[in-house]
Amino acid sequence: MRPQDPFIGREILEGQFQIIQKIGTGGMGSVYKASQPQMNRMVAIKILHPKLVNRRDLTSRFRREARAMSQLTHPNTVKVFLYGALEDGSLYIVMELLEGRNLNQAVRRDGPLPVERAIPILIQVCAALHEAHTLGIVHRDLKPENIFLCNQGGLQDFARVLDFGLAKVTERQMRPGSLILTQEGMVFGTPEFMSPEQAQGRELDARSDIYSLAVILYEAITGKLPFNAQTPMEYIQKHVLERPIPLSERAPELSLPVGLEAVVAKALAKKPDERWQSAAEFATALHGVLVGTSAEAASAGALSLLPLTPPPPLVVQAAPPKEPTSPLRARHGFGRILAFALSFLAVGALLALLALRWLPH
Repeated sequence: MRPQDPFIGREILEGQFQIIQKIGTGGMGSVYKASQPQMNRMVAIKILHPKLVNRRDLTSRFRREARAMSQLTHPNTVKVFLYGALEDGSLYIVMELLEGRNLNQAVRRDGPLPVERAIPILIQVCAALHEAHTLGIVHRDLKPENIFLCNQGGLQDFARVLDFGLAKVTERQMRPGSLILTQEGMVFGTPEFMSPEQAQGRELDARSDIYSLAVILYEAITGKLPFNAQTPMEYIQKHVLERPIPLSERAPELSLPVGLEAVVAKALAKKPDERWQSAAEFATALHGVLVGTSAEAASAGALSLLPLTPPPPLVVQAAPPKEPTSPLRARHGFGRILAFALSFLAVGALLALLALRWLPH
């Protein structure tokens, strides 16, 4: 029999919160459902594993997540109410408690999503990221598990962006003396969804998140990833070296709207300069697909910026859930946050191969 979790049933922060049950766990900590009687509400509390409180790199990352999320006010980003340290030194983040399921669970249950359902979800995520990017925050671990779908205010598929634990915060967002984790040759993230520059341990900006969003949309629509790979390292290599399989080739049975393949292909460009340059641009292009804007205009970036005022009106057009058609591929054990270092030799080899592949002949 496993020992009782010491946090369950405990009152914390001078009795403000009572922890009821554990609702999730990961390598860095656990998430609990808790009551806040004074506010008559339930909350989620993320607590760093007590055994990790002496790891400066991990505590810095935990505080950075809390700091990043506390600055974000967009309705499509999960809200943070409070963060700090408990009496025993354990770090915590108090967040709103969400009811629903993440995008990965939705696709596993319903099968690949219709375009008219998937695109409005991604537009909402773009809206949340637009705010984060404007504040100098890059998520760096976007994946279906970090997009939560709620029924909020009568709106189905109201998307909420979660887990900024790997967020890159620019220098203007850092407190004096903050520890910057990312170093040249270090790769953090989830291999299936990381951008080519992230796979190489390079400096990242908002365009890396746009690449990850395109992979998420690709999988949500087709039930498959843009590459055939079996291992994390193989995914990393293919993100860097191979062109993605076109949507129409990946799922020939689908009737894709005009322009969608061009919009996704641009977001999946190997070079950041060749992608959509902001989340607002990507959202505008996706909106153009739904309203019938030409593929040529979308590819040229000629669309006017979509006003990203929440909640996006397109969310009410989400299609109702359908009966399961085919199960989504099972996530590896690497579906959770994977943090690992590539040796300088491996990174150098990848860079050399990439250079040889794309140099003009």
